[in-house]
Amino acid sequence: MTKVGVLLSGCGVFDGAEIHESVLTLLSLDRAGASVVLCAPNVAQLHVVNHLTGKPAEGESRNVLVEAARIARGVIEDVSTIDARELDALILPGGFGAAKNLSNFAVSDGNFTVNADAAKLIRGMRALERPIGFICIAPVIAAKLFGAEKVEVTVGNDAGTVAAITQCGARHFECAVTDIHIDPVRKVVSTPAYMYDTRISEVAVGIDKLVRAVLDLA
Repeated sequence: MTKVGVLLSGCGVFDGAEIHESVLTLLSLDRAGASVVLCAPNVAQLHVVNHLTGKPAEGESRNVLVEAARIARGVIEDVSTIDARELDALILPGGFGAAKNLSNFAVSDGNFTVNADAAKLIRGMRALERPIGFICIAPVIAAKLFGAEKVEVTVGNDAGTVAAITQCGARHFECAVTDIHIDPVRKVVSTPAYMYDTRISEVAVGIDKLVRAVLDLA
């Protein structure tokens, strides 16, 4: 049975992992018969956003791992404890958590960094030549870590994010929400998902294609 890590970044589109994308990923993996290991960094979120108002909740703080456990139904591990050799593949759902907690892309001027524990696992997977899927905004992490290798990714057609990706040295390919881009050399698969303002049914098509491509490469 293929063992796939799913790296979450909290819980909620504005300050954590995008819940639809995360659940659709888990559903596709389960339907494909894969074994899943959920993980997240054990760190404080950048901030907490009130998802009803869309505004930061002043004075509140939350932990990324604790919040991600909501999506995982409590079965989740600290990413720092995960050895890449234990996994056949890795997938990163999107949501602002990928740009605020797994990295600081959302609050940087372009020269951003990636959480050290997350980067160690992602780089470890690449070193072992095992496939990695990046959903929504998460491809910026691939661009940062593998830009020197000219990694190929897609975030759809968001001009600002595309510019940041190419600034890292990565190559961007415009892609519809229902499609994926595969970098066969680096075994990186990406799909835009909610980088488009679209329907969950369309996001589901792209994520299912990504999951199947990642499993095919494993």
